[in-house]
Amino acid sequence: MKVNIVCVGKIKEKFFTDAIAEYAKRLSKFCSFNIIEVDEASKIENLEKKSEAEGKLLLEKCSGVIVALDGKGKQLSSPELASFIKDLGVSGSSEISFVIGGSNGLSEAVLKSARLILSFGKITFPHQLFRVVLSEQIYRAFSINAGLPYHK
Repeated sequence: MKVNIVCVGKIKEKFFTDAIAEYAKRLSKFCSFNIIEVDEASKIENLEKKSEAEGKLLLEKCSGVIVALDGKGKQLSSPELASFIKDLGVSGSSEISFVIGGSNGLSEAVLKSARLILSFGKITFPHQLFRVVLSEQIYRAFSINAGLPYHK
């Protein structure tokens, strides 16, 4: 399976990139894992138009089943996320794109394109940190599906 995190902006902090690199290394046993970054629409001042412009760029980079990350989405436990990913593979899906929007969230077009709108709770994460958290949860899901003791 090919797993993508499609997101807005770049990570500047080395400790975040190091953490993501560690999960990418661990995930290499299970899947092809990619981070795909699109540029922030920083020149657009209207927040809705900015979100729409970023959404268009995000959708251009998405492949396979789209999972949109949004605070208003469905909350899943780690085993439930693992089951979702496993079911995709069983049904013949070979690629999944997890989409993280910019600071103004995801456009309506991205949300409508998603098979699943996923929430990690009501709290707000910095986008760079959220990439680490999402990478860890993807690794945890594959570990659960493989029967590894990582998830306790």
